[in-house]
Amino acid sequence: MKRGLPGTVVACLLVSTAPAAAQGLSDYDYEDLSFRGIGLDVGYIWPNDVEDTESFGLRVDLGYLGPGIRILPRVGYWSSALDPEEVARLESRVVELVEEQNPGAPPLTLDLGRVTWADVSVGTDAQFVWLVPYDILTYAGLGVAVHFRNGSGGAIHDTFIEDLLDSTAAGANVHGGLEVPVGTRLRIYGDARYELAGDVRFFGIRAGVQFLFQDPAPGERRIS
Repeated sequence: MKRGLPGTVVACLLVSTAPAAAQGLSDYDYEDLSFRGIGLDVGYIWPNDVEDTESFGLRVDLGYLGPGIRILPRVGYWSSALDPEEVARLESRVVELVEEQNPGAPPLTLDLGRVTWADVSVGTDAQFVWLVPYDILTYAGLGVAVHFRNGSGGAIHDTFIEDLLDSTAAGANVHGGLEVPVGTRLRIYGDARYELAGDVRFFGIRAGVQFLFQDPAPGERRIS
């Protein structure tokens, strides 16, 4: 994580997951999973090797697999430029490779210019959910995902360098946050997460809106 983010952001969100009041969700199993709602969110991430950037996501609420265990498939997207230092390291590696394969050739000067990296992730989060006062749901969770990454840039278009940057990687995350009901079928949510995606690691925060197409589950108190 770059430029030292305040630890209090993580602390405040994760502390909110403490079971201040029992949610009282009934026992569930896979037969109770169903399409309950959809959420859209925007956020900001601080990756290593890539410039800080916005992120966008969509989540599907499938309800509860067990007491308080909620399942949410998720799709995410972000795109940003590689750090200048990372581009310089990539240029050095390419120059070294060419010189090794062509001994005695004139010195090579390489300028890759701006190189961007886009990431599309498809995965699932499992969250342990509690209900606290004021009908607020808090949660802590783990997730897994597959990340499909695409590199691009004017100087690397249709080259082996672009092929190297195009990759698929497994990922995992830990996260915590809260949801605030603003109606029977509408919630606002926000969370913080730390994610590993191959050789890319990042801390991120996000906020979004979820629309419910079913009544709240037992233990998710409905407001009038």
